[in-house]
Amino acid sequence: MNVEYADASLSRIAAAIAEPSRARMLCCLMDGHARTSTELAVVAEVSPSTASVHLARLKEERLVKVLAQGKHRYYSLESARVAAAIEALMVVTGGSREPFVPSTPSRLRAARTCYDHMAGSVAVSFHDRFKELEWLSASSAGDNAYDLTERGAQELEGLGIDIVATRTLRRRFAYSCVDWSERRPHIGGALGAALLKVALKRNWVVQDLDSRALSVTRIGRREMRTRFGFEE
Repeated sequence: MNVEYADASLSRIAAAIAEPSRARMLCCLMDGHARTSTELAVVAEVSPSTASVHLARLKEERLVKVLAQGKHRYYSLESARVAAAIEALMVVTGGSREPFVPSTPSRLRAARTCYDHMAGSVAVSFHDRFKELEWLSASSAGDNAYDLTERGAQELEGLGIDIVATRTLRRRFAYSCVDWSERRPHIGGALGAALLKVALKRNWVVQDLDSRALSVTRIGRREMRTRFGFEE
């Protein structure tokens, strides 16, 4: 690597991190939960317009990434390498970070519908577990899109999801959808909708008549534990 280029890059990134408001934003994002620019403005104690400028700088230096979802834009750390670098600096300074505390009502936080797919902590657990099992892979379509590995397709076919039919629907097959309460991804798109249908059909969850809330049944808790290895 060119030494002068490396020095310049290090100096530029260090300067981006060193500004107190930007440092507070980065430390806030260390818990792995995405946040809006408005929320980060509150954390950084700056105006929304100033926060946007700071976030543009952090994005330019590839310290954060942004996911546009409807009218919202969610910011998170660019990668695990960025998190490791911030963590190392926090160790050196002896700093700590406040945990993310959702304000969502508990009955909605556990499980609910997000349009036609499942959301909440249960849906996030499905997303994380599918990735751990290597059922999901990054899609060449980009834009936070997912595809299924051969093993993933086989396993989900076994659950009763018609993968071929799901792929032919005129909509995105699968993508990372930032969860409103958890601020971590769950599975959106046609695959997410198919997963919700299976969960309802197999009585893993039941839907409230007067809200978006989903209740996880005893059968659902058992199936999630034995099939996928996680608790509600």
